[in-house]
Amino acid sequence: MEPLLPAKFIRRKRDGQELGDAEIQEWIKAYTDGTVTDYQMSAFLMAVYFRGMTSTETLAMVKAMMASGEVLTWPGHDLFKVDKHSTGGIGDKTSLILAPIVAAAGLAVPMMSGRGLGHTGGTLDKLESVPGFNTQTTLPEFDRLVRENRMGMIGQTTAICPADRKMYALRDVTGTVESLPLVCASIMSKKLAEGIDGLVLDVKYGNGAFFKDQEKARELGKALKAIGTQYGKKVVVLLTDMNQPLGAFAGNALEIFECHEILKGATRPGARGQDLYADTRALSLELAAQMLQLGRPEMKIEACRAECDRILKSGEALKAFELMLSAQGGRLAELPHAEHRHVVKAPRAGYIHAFETEKIGYLNVALGAGRLKVTDTIDPVSGMEFHAKAGDRIEAGEALVTVYGRDAEKLRAIENDVTAAIHIGEAAPSAKPLILATL
Repeated sequence: MEPLLPAKFIRRKRDGQELGDAEIQEWIKAYTDGTVTDYQMSAFLMAVYFRGMTSTETLAMVKAMMASGEVLTWPGHDLFKVDKHSTGGIGDKTSLILAPIVAAAGLAVPMMSGRGLGHTGGTLDKLESVPGFNTQTTLPEFDRLVRENRMGMIGQTTAICPADRKMYALRDVTGTVESLPLVCASIMSKKLAEGIDGLVLDVKYGNGAFFKDQEKARELGKALKAIGTQYGKKVVVLLTDMNQPLGAFAGNALEIFECHEILKGATRPGARGQDLYADTRALSLELAAQMLQLGRPEMKIEACRAECDRILKSGEALKAFELMLSAQGGRLAELPHAEHRHVVKAPRAGYIHAFETEKIGYLNVALGAGRLKVTDTIDPVSGMEFHAKAGDRIEAGEALVTVYGRDAEKLRAIENDVTAAIHIGEAAPSAKPLILATL
């Protein structure tokens, strides 16, 4: 094979040509060691965004990105190892609830999570809002955590998929997040490198997801499952709605608070008596049940759901969650709180018809809950609380959203944008299912 010429390689993809397995491997290796620069990789990512990749090319990307670092093997671990991944949304905090449930059920949950991407939040950013929590453990320490507690939540180490670590941050700031082959390669290279036996994928669709269309989300789910199956893993995919924020809160410390409340068995009543935690709880339980069934195929899914519900209500999941936090240095009692809050009130009476969920996500980023640039610092206390869900009746002047942060003026300044992102109509809209399908 002739030497790699970055400009020629980029042009070939720009012009829609199919790239070979060996040259994709060489390209990823060269980017990992710094021979290929960030600006050259940015050009390549944009070419892929517009031109796409064949399934063969995508599989080659997964293979090359895995090969850029270590692949965990878990010697001596007898438990079924299962993980979950979400394609991202606003208020999407289910990992923090389902992992303790599944660990309490007797499976191992080695979870290597990511940071916020674009308008969406990241599990690592949420965990790091807990003072002292260490997401950057070594692989031997990760092994110990999973062996002793049946779960651990860490960030992507420099040893695991270093190519993806660099590309992930680059995609976030170059407008190349919403590319199906790039999403597939990023997700599956990391998850396969974890050495897990099973994987549950929560593929979001709707105006707050990276893939707005149901059919595009379904295509992504099928592609992810096909890659996992080719590597001999048990994989199940759920297509779930992201046309509104999940749960009551969006923002890092706020979402930790919500998860802890749910694990304690609490509810959060809205103005009409509805439980604003209900969708977070329901989706977490279903994802946990699907994970449990992958490890216990002799159990019917109904039995898995009942067991996960029992574990949540019994407090076993709460104990597992608190143990995980303390084992990794987290001091939950010191969870920070915002200095300021501002209540955004409904401009008129009616039913909540729709949320512009992506817009809300970017407003949350502007508050400090996410990043616009790789170098941006997360403000753990910034975020939003939603006092009503789609379909709920709301009265004029009633609390619609509360925004939290350190800068009172910034909170007041964002009010009109928040109001404009939530549509109120005369009649109640038709209800949408939280879970569209299981693949």
